[in-house]
Amino acid sequence: MFEVNLKKVVISTIAATALSAGAAAAQEACTNYTVVDGDTLATIAIAAYGTSNYQPIFNANRNTILNPSNLEPGLVLALPCEDGSLPNGQSAQDLIAAEEARNANNKVSNVYEPPIKIVTGGNYAPFADEDLTGGGFLVRLASTALNRAGNNREFSASFVNDWSSHLDTLLPLGAFDVSLAWYIPDCSNRSYEWSPETTKRCTQFDSTVSVYDTVIGFYTLPDSDYATARSFEDFKGARLCRMEGWFTHDLEENGVFEPNVTMIQPVTATDCMDAVLTGVADVASFEVQLAADAMSDLGLSHNDIVENPFVNTVAGLRFVTHRTNPYGRQYVAMLNAGLNEMRESGEWYAIISDTLREHNEKLMAASN
Repeated sequence: MFEVNLKKVVISTIAATALSAGAAAAQEACTNYTVVDGDTLATIAIAAYGTSNYQPIFNANRNTILNPSNLEPGLVLALPCEDGSLPNGQSAQDLIAAEEARNANNKVSNVYEPPIKIVTGGNYAPFADEDLTGGGFLVRLASTALNRAGNNREFSASFVNDWSSHLDTLLPLGAFDVSLAWYIPDCSNRSYEWSPETTKRCTQFDSTVSVYDTVIGFYTLPDSDYATARSFEDFKGARLCRMEGWFTHDLEENGVFEPNVTMIQPVTATDCMDAVLTGVADVASFEVQLAADAMSDLGLSHNDIVENPFVNTVAGLRFVTHRTNPYGRQYVAMLNAGLNEMRESGEWYAIISDTLREHNEKLMAASN
């Protein structure tokens, strides 16, 4: 993870003119939609919400979407309502309240157990931000997981915006027990040469199951040869932009690393999009949520910079502990148990969608 000060979710006003009238009419928020040939998550999002950010659709259908770049015709997708709830489903707020009531009488152990010390970074809305309810959805998910699946542990949550210090200093020295949250490689995959950062994350830390899966897109000019690349092999020779401090293990796993590509690493996602616009970079690659925000900041539409429809990666954010922490694996097991129960009950999705709703309301209020 890295320190960032960008809005992560934005409801833009991109028009859906690229879609046929018939397709657009069938793709509406708060309905179930059946995929037809030629659909992509981006085109469905543009028709239903007026934005190319399809991460909320991916969140709502995580168990049925196997490959974000290859939707099978006939697949039925739930298109979330404006408040984040699912079509014909319980609202996020009602589901959260019901789960809180159901777990209100969990027994507390008679044995004293110190509060688990959690650290995350601020200004990373909606993921982690002190101005959001519960500190953003990462903190809400972690704190709730510690009180689900038979757990009943107290915790403290702190915000340290120097993200690198979490892994380099704070966890190794025992100042904190758990850091929220990090992209962790598939550490069982030794088919490529690990970078020093990948080596550190795989050998020094233990991590939970994926807490939140994000789609990482690849963005180019519409007339670029890379706009229709069919595989990662087709990106070789490109000048690829991903921000300084970001993970690259998804690229490494697929052979997209120097000298196969030339990496350009500015500070912000907006810088990467500008690099594509000005010809400094051929491809920009990062989260689809952040891409929609960066394009909005630059006043761009989905016709100015396009997402490659055939190639993307999915990266999972995880909670991590340092292997020198004698209770680290116990905390990971507790969090995993709580998170798994929350996914089954729907509370996991409810917390995320409720935080996204709150964050979007703040963004719209600030823009008025």
